[in-house]
Amino acid sequence: MQIDKLKHQHTDILRRVAALRTLTHAGVADNAQAIAEGIVGMSAVIKLHLAVEDQALYPSLQRGDDADLARLGRMYQAEMAPLAQAYDAFVRRWNTAQHLREDAEGFRADANNVLRRLHERMQRENLEFYPRIEAQAELA
Repeated sequence: MQIDKLKHQHTDILRRVAALRTLTHAGVADNAQAIAEGIVGMSAVIKLHLAVEDQALYPSLQRGDDADLARLGRMYQAEMAPLAQAYDAFVRRWNTAQHLREDAEGFRADANNVLRRLHERMQRENLEFYPRIEAQAELA
């Protein structure tokens, strides 16, 4: 399975998270519109990424000959479900400048939790999961 596109999406998402962090540090109220737009834009990339994983990556691993990698794929997929739900709630809560201006501290707390979890997940995929997939592909 070719995972270059997934890796590029991780880079894009991490760049967007960093941009949101910069805007947040500069002031939520002053940057509310840009933050809301950043959240909506990042959401589109994340939805595409999750769809590729669910419709291509995980099924490909299940059809493969490596039972351990198939098991690992099922584990990663199952672990992602609650994070995807938390991220979806985050987007729905903070996708407008008005909501951000009304509760800047609530946004900061929610962003620190959800975006930290998202960052940690992508790092695990980058360091543990994707290298296993690439190593298996080289053997095939």
